[in-house]
Amino acid sequence: MSRNVLLIEDEPNIIEAIRFLLSRDGWSVHTHANGSDAVAEVARVAPDLLVLDMMLPGRSGMDILRDLRADAATADLPVLMLTARGQTRDRDMAEKAGVSRFMTKPFSNAEVLSAVRELIGEKDAR
Repeated sequence: MSRNVLLIEDEPNIIEAIRFLLSRDGWSVHTHANGSDAVAEVARVAPDLLVLDMMLPGRSGMDILRDLRADAATADLPVLMLTARGQTRDRDMAEKAGVSRFMTKPFSNAEVLSAVRELIGEKDAR
């Protein structure tokens, strides 16, 4: 199984923390920090898993998620959405848009690893 993850996040500290954590777990981590061309970056990288920030410069993670779900090539891509806003309304919107998992910041390393492993396990089980 390939283990490629694309992290679309604009906060440098979070990028480095997740990159370090997932690299140590055997993942090849690609990063991108702009929402405006994020869908094209997903197509270019073709990751096994996407970690997507909800609030990005250029375009929201919610809009990106909707586009990914509307495209047959990415409709089943596991997406872990990160947000600093953990209101129920945001979670509900993300679930309606087709997010695989929703996580509020701050989060622990263990939470991220558990979510990533679970999402890939779910993907493999299909």
